[in-house]
Amino acid sequence: MTHAAALPGRPRGGVIGGPATDRAVCVLAPNPSAMTLDGTNTWLISEPDSDLAVAVDPGPLDEGHLANVIATAESAGKRVALTLLTHGHPDHADGAARFAELTGTHVRALDPALRLGDEGLGEGDVITTGGLELRVMATPGHTADSLCFHLPADSAVLTGDTVLGRGTTVVAHPDGRLGDYLDSLRRLRSLTVDDGVDTVLPGHGPVLNDARGVIEFYLAHRAKRLAQVETAVEGGYRTPSEVVAHVYADVDRTLWPAAELSVRAQLDYLDEHGLV
Repeated sequence: MTHAAALPGRPRGGVIGGPATDRAVCVLAPNPSAMTLDGTNTWLISEPDSDLAVAVDPGPLDEGHLANVIATAESAGKRVALTLLTHGHPDHADGAARFAELTGTHVRALDPALRLGDEGLGEGDVITTGGLELRVMATPGHTADSLCFHLPADSAVLTGDTVLGRGTTVVAHPDGRLGDYLDSLRRLRSLTVDDGVDTVLPGHGPVLNDARGVIEFYLAHRAKRLAQVETAVEGGYRTPSEVVAHVYADVDRTLWPAAELSVRAQLDYLDEHGLV
């Protein structure tokens, strides 16, 4: 077995749920799968001396999980005062409306269809609930509405599905676009260089202690896959399913439908740049 310290991003060992930084606590949703890994990470973010918390990605519509998120906040003497979404995929957002009902909060998201309340969420916004400083970053690519949240006080970034705690993520074509995704990864890398971010609080999987390392791994992985897809097309593999079977032969076949989304995004990228 490979030691965690040798894996991209140096994932933390042990139980995924629980305190991750001074300001961030993870509540793991009971929805494990090949796509969601151990389940969706719902994050509670708050200043240590505040009685108000921000919930990020309530997760699936699971009454037990939503109640557990609220109970976790209350056990720390806090009340959930705001709900945020990193993006609209069901494993992150399906429980948001019910969670908002239970907590009496608004839901802020980039996609207007996901919002509850008058305020949206977008690039450059700063969440200050309970004295927090949580900076909103537009990071499209996995989906068009993907956001990340920079938590400067903890030198951390909440990445949703843009960067996972284990493995790599899907560019969810046609909503997700590879060019956008690569730009978002480069922007996150700049965050690690220019702003000292060293911790990734992902939407799935363990916390990562080496933010720059995992982002550079993601960029290298994407470049490698893109080259493999280009070579496959040059070799006569034409349809996305043919390319997947050739390029992703080493990947669990249950993940091939998701891999096909990324391949379609890669084929579009190659076409847009005149490479196929």
